[in-house]
Amino acid sequence: MTSITRRTARSTVPGSWADSPNPIIQFSHSRTQGTGTKTGLPRRRIPVRVRSDRTVLVSATLIVLANLTAALNLLAVYGSPAAWAVCAIPAALIGIACALAGLNSALRLWWQLLFLVVAQFVIGPVIALPGTTVARVIPTLDTLSQGASATLGAFKYIIAIEPAVGTSSGDLMALWTVVLWSTFLSGVFALAANALFSLLSLAIVMADLAVCAALGTSSGFHPAVVGVLIALAMLIWMSWRMRLLEANRLLAAVLIVVLAAAGACGAAIALTGQRQVLRDHYEPPLSPYDYTSPLSGLRSYVKDHKDDKLLTVTGLPAGTPVRLAVMDRFDGSVWNLSDSSAAFGSSDYRRVGDTIGSDKSDTDTTKGKSFTATFTVHNGLGDVWMPLAGTASSVSFGSDDLSQSFYYNTGTESALLSTGLRTNLTYTERGVITAQPNSRQIAGADAAAVSQPKAQDVPESVKSTATSYAGGESKDGSAAQKLADKLKDNGWFSHGLQGDYPSLPGHGAYRIDLLLGGDAMVGDSEQYASAMALMARELGLPSRVVMGFLPKDSDGGISDARTTVRDDGTTSIDFTGNDIAAWVEIKLDGYGWVAFYPTPKETKIPDDDQNLTPPNPQTLVRQPPVPLEDPLRDQNQTKGQTNIGGSDADANAAAFWRMFRLIAGRVALYGSPVWIVLLVVGVILLIKTILLRRARGRGSPGMRIAQGWRWICMLATQSGATVRGTRREQSRMLADQFDLPRDTLDDLSRRADRAAFSGEHTDERTAAAYWQDVDRIRERMLRSMPKRRAWATRLSVRGLFADPVDPMTHDDSPDQSRRWLRIRNIFRTHTMQGAS
Repeated sequence: MTSITRRTARSTVPGSWADSPNPIIQFSHSRTQGTGTKTGLPRRRIPVRVRSDRTVLVSATLIVLANLTAALNLLAVYGSPAAWAVCAIPAALIGIACALAGLNSALRLWWQLLFLVVAQFVIGPVIALPGTTVARVIPTLDTLSQGASATLGAFKYIIAIEPAVGTSSGDLMALWTVVLWSTFLSGVFALAANALFSLLSLAIVMADLAVCAALGTSSGFHPAVVGVLIALAMLIWMSWRMRLLEANRLLAAVLIVVLAAAGACGAAIALTGQRQVLRDHYEPPLSPYDYTSPLSGLRSYVKDHKDDKLLTVTGLPAGTPVRLAVMDRFDGSVWNLSDSSAAFGSSDYRRVGDTIGSDKSDTDTTKGKSFTATFTVHNGLGDVWMPLAGTASSVSFGSDDLSQSFYYNTGTESALLSTGLRTNLTYTERGVITAQPNSRQIAGADAAAVSQPKAQDVPESVKSTATSYAGGESKDGSAAQKLADKLKDNGWFSHGLQGDYPSLPGHGAYRIDLLLGGDAMVGDSEQYASAMALMARELGLPSRVVMGFLPKDSDGGISDARTTVRDDGTTSIDFTGNDIAAWVEIKLDGYGWVAFYPTPKETKIPDDDQNLTPPNPQTLVRQPPVPLEDPLRDQNQTKGQTNIGGSDADANAAAFWRMFRLIAGRVALYGSPVWIVLLVVGVILLIKTILLRRARGRGSPGMRIAQGWRWICMLATQSGATVRGTRREQSRMLADQFDLPRDTLDDLSRRADRAAFSGEHTDERTAAAYWQDVDRIRERMLRSMPKRRAWATRLSVRGLFADPVDPMTHDDSPDQSRRWLRIRNIFRTHTMQGAS
């Protein structure tokens, strides 16, 4: 007869919850089997699993640390370690506290859900939106409403803008939500009585790691180290929870850990490609075709607002240019923004947060001059291009609406406001003015490698003039200087407005061909900047055109005198429409994008009595190349060098073979059969360890004792020995074949028979002590074998999956009951005779 009873879980094991001063009482169903009229078997109880205080403490601590480590991927997103810690650590602690509450049956489920709702929609908004609270502690209606909105909106916000996003708009709610719920869910399974549920906690921690990585940046926070540490820590913890880290199984445990570490490290090394994150796919960069060429409107500013104040800047170092837009694509008609797919694409504008990351990987921005400047836009300066100076580290507005429409391009250090500039718009920029190289440094520099779109429909006069001006220069920086100097010396200045010398507007192929190959080299910065950028491209130099404000003097050069210094030391400058100009930037190795100003002095105005025809490039005497001291040696040395506009075949071949060796090495390493063998070995050892642990810990104490003897015999069978007959006969065979003490084996066999057939109650301590003896015998058997045979025995699966027989488990059929009753009576008769 079977009945269901509820009893308090107690344990005699030291350190269990039942021994603690305030034990958490755990209730469970316990099956009690009474004495039946047909079976006559004694009543038996299935023990209740008990967790110790140490297990709870270790598991809770590991879950908190694992989830916080996974959330480190969001550290770069917010840009403030302090803000990250203030949000993430309380979320993890509250999450594990809610999981611990479930250990008390009175607080399980509904109270846990209530705690989580309060944490998510009350405590979280207080931490993420402290500005809406009273004394930064008491929530208001705005706190609750904005917090509820930001619970999902924060996820969209942090992937829609470039890091660092800051903490001013409730975006910390994304971090709070992820850490709170992942810690709670993983904690629930980690604290379960059944250790197998810890596998689910591992899955949740890994999901947390994946979510934080997807919401993070492409570089992440040491992703390989974080992933390997979490995997190893969780693996060791699960092995400890399943009692797989015992001293007599140290070799198997170490092997499993080593295999796991090797697999994790190998995967981290193999996956070296670009990390895919959501921010790269959520909102694509602005299309370059949505805006007309900024350079096309340059002359209109001079025509309509030549003397009008368009922009006022305070706090800017004297003589600093202010840029509006940067263009690097020439389509034959205008200079415009390139496609966003190009490296350093001028159309790669992205939304940014409170902090803007720098894209100057080849220059040291720490050597520049820091500044904080306030810009005020006046009537006449429209469009979407925002005036900024230097390398911006942050741009702040007085309105959140403007922050949502602000886009910044870290490659070109320019910005735009999608809603357009308006009169009296004021904003503050913090940034760095990077030190520019001097003429000697520029002359000795080489061009940097940059992928840029090919210029289209370039007139022939550009190529011939570029070769004539600077074709003989050995250094790229010197060639760029020559282009700017020659244009400045040979050209004349005119805006082509009423009263000026005739000068057509535009900067397309026709206008540049007219400038360089026509009867008069006359124009303004629009034409000269376009011409120099195209000429630099013909010489193989990466170039782009910049339009912005220059603090001009009467000649059009940059002057510090335009800046006014107030009594308090604050600088101030007013820019007019006449200050808008265009110049060229060329990227030099080690210096980044360097500015060149090819426009002639604005006071160099032509008249009809002067000969304005520039020298014919076809008749110019070109500079001879440097003579060869050793023609044969020099010819061999210059075989692999790239000429202007050419390609390096030898370099490409070397790069191909390097890549081939790299790929072949990776294939040989990760595709090696050794990995397959190690994987099979690891799987076999893992399965045997799990089954051995189940035999040790599952079932009644009597069944576990019987299983201990079975695993001794199984090890002998797997080694090739012969084991058959009763347990007494098996003990004699084992003693003879493995040189084991017969008294010990006889004692183990008698204890197994007594547990199986005596009908006496066997307690937990007896089963645990029996298994300690079993472990010692198994270890001694393995040590008695040669090493090769011992390893073959460890990897053998013979008899591993045979169904174990529980002598204490039976059905209610009369035949089965009578069979076990007969065995029990025979055993008792022999026992009594032996005692007498």
